[in-house]
Formats: sequence, C-alpha cells, structure tokens
Amino acid sequence: MREMVFKMEREGLLAEGDMVTVSEGELPGSYYYVIEPAYAMSGNVEPSARLAARSGKVKSITRNERGFYVTAEFPDEE
Repeated sequence: MREMVFKMEREGLLAEGDMVTVSEGELPGSYYYVIEPAYAMSGNVEPSARLAARSGKVKSITRNERGFYVTAEFPDEE
C-alpha cells in the first residue's frame, strides 16, 4: 500500500474509511492528484512517484493551523 497526503479546504467533505477516486493532472516536470469531485488536492509529485491506482481509502484526516489534511492509502497496482 502507498500513502499520499491531500489538502482539504473545508471540514466534513470526507471521513475516515471513505473510498475515494483520484484524477491525475500533469504539470511541466511533475504530477498532482485531486480527490474527486474536487474535495482535496495533493502536492506536486515527481514522475517516478506517480500513483498506479486511481482509487483508494481515506486512512486519516488531521487538522492544523493551515487546514485539513487527508491521508489516503492506494494499492501499489490497479
């Protein structure tokens, strides 16, 4: 399993245990992922660290002074 952290702007959009689907976006030299429908967004990811799977499960949601952070687990293969 692989974990990835996403930034969520509002509370209550996701809960621990939710199954999620992500879409992949491409930037010059990196990629990013969005938990659909636009609930949360990852940071930039190097090409060598791209996700193989497009669906996963919310492992935890934490809050700090900068907002809400969702940790999701994805299988190593689709």
